Amino acid sequence: MVQDGARVVVVTGGGRGIGAATARRLARDGHAVCVNFREDGEAASSLVAGIAAKGGRAIAVRADTSVAEDVAALFEAAERELGPLHALVNNAGITGPLGRFADLPADQLRRVVDVNLVGSLLCAQEALRCFARRPDAAGRSIVNISSIAAATGSPGEYVHYAATKGAIETFTRGLAREVAAQGIRVNAVSPGTVQTGIHAAAGDPGRPARVALRVPMGRVGEPEEIAEAVAWLISDAASYVTGAVLPVTGGL
Repeated sequence: MVQDGARVVVVTGGGRGIGAATARRLARDGHAVCVNFREDGEAASSLVAGIAAKGGRAIAVRADTSVAEDVAALFEAAERELGPLHALVNNAGITGPLGRFADLPADQLRRVVDVNLVGSLLCAQEALRCFARRPDAAGRSIVNISSIAAATGSPGEYVHYAATKGAIETFTRGLAREVAAQGIRVNAVSPGTVQTGIHAAAGDPGRPARVALRVPMGRVGEPEEIAEAVAWLISDAASYVTGAVLPVTGGL
């Protein structure tokens, strides 16, 4: 059973895919988890019920992380219902449509930037405000979810998405150095292609099968494998790790 003093973690975009796997993994470690979602409340509620059925503590909170007021309400709900914030997993993200960058409509470009970059920055700001109320608490951290696209650029697919992930990695390194003296760690996980619904949402459900052919390990990743990396970075085992971008890519 999770104890009342469980460390509280907010997982954005936590209802499905990597976010859901991360929420389940953190609950197994005894964390109390705030599962953020924007659209699929049914999936988030099912996840929370599954965690509770195994003795964990979790809540689902709807918020658009690109909206500052929603972000403030998200963290307020997490601390009110679960307790003081221990960590943030900045996982919410979208790719937008696949295709040439020159053909991307401006409104879709802005939405990807707002969710992937602005949303992550807003959530990190709010997390830091929560952390500031407990300056002596040990182990406080932020884990940002990047992508191998930050290194490859994803030409012909989603250069705009890759650009946001490159910015996330720069943000991770800079913020880590800014808050290190406060005992706050900031790291990122950079997944390769992972078997989630994000590919179908982008219009190409068969993409993982094609990508697997060029992965040295011969397959794409599973959400649970990314969740393991996140759990380690949040844990005390990674107490001297900050400003790191951990690739989980199958060798790419």
